[in-house]
Amino acid sequence: MISLHTSPARRRRLGVAVAAAGLLATLLTAGPAAATPGPGDTATARTAVSAAQEAEAAAAIRSGEIPGVDEIVHSSNITHLANVPKDALKGLNTDLAFQGKYAFAGNYDGFRIYDISNPKSPETVAQVLCPGSQNDVSVSGNLLFLSTDSSRSDNSCTSTTQPATEKSSWEGMKVFDISDKRNPKYVAAVETACGSHTHTLVPDRKNVYVYVSSYSPSENFPDCRPPHDGISVIKVPRKAPEKAAVVNFPVLFPDGGNPGAPTNPGVSKTTGCHDITVLPSKDLAAGACMGDGLLFSIKDPENPKIIDRVQDNVNFAFWHSATFNQKADKVVFTDELGGGGAATCNEEVGPKRGADGIYDIVGRGDHRKLVFRSYFKIDRPQADTEVCVAHNGSIIPVEGRDLMVQAWYQGGVSVWDFTNSSKPKEIGYFERGPVSTDAVTTAGPWSAYYYNGYIYSNDIAKGFDVLKLDDRRTDPAKRVRLDELNVQTQPDYFDR
Repeated sequence: MISLHTSPARRRRLGVAVAAAGLLATLLTAGPAAATPGPGDTATARTAVSAAQEAEAAAAIRSGEIPGVDEIVHSSNITHLANVPKDALKGLNTDLAFQGKYAFAGNYDGFRIYDISNPKSPETVAQVLCPGSQNDVSVSGNLLFLSTDSSRSDNSCTSTTQPATEKSSWEGMKVFDISDKRNPKYVAAVETACGSHTHTLVPDRKNVYVYVSSYSPSENFPDCRPPHDGISVIKVPRKAPEKAAVVNFPVLFPDGGNPGAPTNPGVSKTTGCHDITVLPSKDLAAGACMGDGLLFSIKDPENPKIIDRVQDNVNFAFWHSATFNQKADKVVFTDELGGGGAATCNEEVGPKRGADGIYDIVGRGDHRKLVFRSYFKIDRPQADTEVCVAHNGSIIPVEGRDLMVQAWYQGGVSVWDFTNSSKPKEIGYFERGPVSTDAVTTAGPWSAYYYNGYIYSNDIAKGFDVLKLDDRRTDPAKRVRLDELNVQTQPDYFDR
């Protein structure tokens, strides 16, 4: 591991960390990167468009229908406070987590730690080079968790890409000690079947349970063969993280899950889960699992139990993520139509495909059901060169209302109200104009989350953004303060 610490004065060598779980982690502040991402670690970022599409985008900019290239626009209730561009880590920016005055930002090349005690001027505390897509990140106490979902030569931070067809290749979870935010130490690694695309923490006093979501098995992959019909559950002892290990692989789809095409054209075949959100205060979890949406009980965190399962074979292509409302009587599921690489916010696709699906939870206990109510999709015009897709968001904690902030890649950041499940509406937004008018380009906010009075967004291409939301409907949330936030481990905002 190489840690690149940004200092206004100078960069200095910090030394070498101890070996843990067979891992050597070198902490440096200068010099070239010892490990770089290979083809297996980067996403397709640019695809040429037709001359007609290019001309249409240019015309839309001239008419004022959409913002100009890289032009920032926003609703009157949002102020753009700060942007911190990429620095040492040049890969795609990904997810966010928070603890105290710090924000932790994933990147395909590693992760970055910001001091956000002054939201108008975030300061970089550390940059850790540890390539391996997509580096989904979360924190609990003194531990940071990092997902690796690309085949690597080994579990170190100096690994290189290696085909998944080779038995010696490694994918899975990495664990860091962040007790010293300026000097993170790599302390443990756990290999998991099919890697770790995303992960979700279920913490308790002595241990942190990690639900690992991964998918796309193949008979040619020794460590990722079908059927891959569940999730890996890792148990990490807080006082001895080097003893972290997989303790269960619960089968969530005994019937194999959604078969996808040709039975259900345009729908992803279920071969695992993409992301899981837990609500520990209610012992509930919601799973976004490719072709299926799940509701399950986590009373026994090592053995989650399915309560209900739904499909939408008309308008949903890929169940991507899930968010509970505070009362736990609704779930918002997102659809990643186009896999995060296509322009889907346009008239051709329409308002229902590639949208959020709002479901009410009705009934009690193990008899609860997910009941569909409506779709929500941003209706602000987007060019056909803009990758626009429903992505990661969080609740804005206001009692009596269901409010959410959400990332839409180049569709920007949307603030919306789903208090009435059948009539959701956008109440605020922030976005940049197209990155390009001559190609479809992967960019825009990957994650947009509300934390302690501000919205923080990790833009895939442009860096870390801080937004301030001033609106009578959302202002009560400014009084809610958290010590820690992993959005996929939803807190009980009002009973703490």
